[in-house]
Amino acid sequence: MMIKELDTVVLVKDIKEHQLTRGDVGAVVHVYEGGKAYEVEFVTGAGKTIAVATLRASDIRPMQRADILHVREFAPA
Repeated sequence: MMIKELDTVVLVKDIKEHQLTRGDVGAVVHVYEGGKAYEVEFVTGAGKTIAVATLRASDIRPMQRADILHVREFAPA
């Protein structure tokens, strides 16, 4: 499945520089070079942006039908 702009994606690994953890959910805001990299926005439940990160295709996967969302508290450094 090709990931495109506005798709919901899931992190497959921690991104420590942005305090993001495996399983965090984001929205693709830009696709680079036909899917080699993606600009992904991560927000709190209240809609506040906590990170916009440029990620490789191997860092994310599409949200799947059987996925269940989980909430965690985000504590900025």
